[in-house]
Amino acid sequence: MRFGALGRTALVGLVATLVATGCSGSGDKGEGSGAAAGMKTELLIGQYPGADSAPLFIAIERGFFKEEGLSVKQEPIQAPQAVLPKLSNGAMDIVLGSYATILTIQEQGTEKFKYIADSYQGAAGAFGIMVKKDSPIKDVAGLKGKKIGVNALAGLGTLTMNPHLKIAGLDPNKDVEYTVVETPNWLSSLDKGDVDAVWMTDPYVSQAKKELGATMLLDTMSGPTDGLPITGWAATEKWVADNPKTLAAFQRAMAKAQNVAATDRSAVAKVIPTYTKIPAETAATMNLGNYPTSLNAQRVQRVADLMLDSGMLKQKMDVAPMIYTAPSQG
Repeated sequence: MRFGALGRTALVGLVATLVATGCSGSGDKGEGSGAAAGMKTELLIGQYPGADSAPLFIAIERGFFKEEGLSVKQEPIQAPQAVLPKLSNGAMDIVLGSYATILTIQEQGTEKFKYIADSYQGAAGAFGIMVKKDSPIKDVAGLKGKKIGVNALAGLGTLTMNPHLKIAGLDPNKDVEYTVVETPNWLSSLDKGDVDAVWMTDPYVSQAKKELGATMLLDTMSGPTDGLPITGWAATEKWVADNPKTLAAFQRAMAKAQNVAATDRSAVAKVIPTYTKIPAETAATMNLGNYPTSLNAQRVQRVADLMLDSGMLKQKMDVAPMIYTAPSQG
């Protein structure tokens, strides 16, 4: 695992920046206050029930939100598209989503988002196409004419599979059939034969191997998709504009939790069974991606460029304006 490889220096700079964003006037008492006049303190957070969300639950469990004066409730989601109405009307405050899905929504103009924190980055062994133990499919070319389960049609799964399908000589739009399989049903759908293969993320990859004897046909965080940014925390432009103090408090709490996840694998393994159906013994041995401690426009731009190449975006997108930058204090 590479949890320590992200660097403590970057983290220190991030935390310092986030703390500074909370000191925006006489009404804001900075870190730990949370009760500043006009600050929204009760939040509903949409989270994807995978390893991506571990820092959120670490922050809840260790009281990081409470230290900031925030009361956080969470709701499992399949993808951001499913909760767009709640985000647009303010019923849900912040959402975890794959960069691919948020960028798709952004281009469609259905809603306008700001990225407020990074969450998860790909690593070897943690994301891939899984097939049953007795599957006749032995290589990527063997997926021709087959049905592949994904959690979203325009999401991370299809984004990371398409380049590899092309390398194998397949047309992703014609030679395979993508079908939506909700995350909790990944294993059962594969086991029952509803699909020929399922794109999964760990801890589900490890669970499928252990319980079904499934094998990984392709590691989708390799080659052209090695180390790809996976998910980040986002809020609507309106919410960000209306709640700067709440946003700063959320960022401070998540920065602490992200550091824990980045440097202590055991903390991640311990918290995952509390919000998923993954057994503790599976969580303890699964492959994990990385937990970045800074939000970097260049990394996210790589996702947008790959989406353009895959036809998931219609035109080139500059993601820099989507990265939230706290207003300068003066």
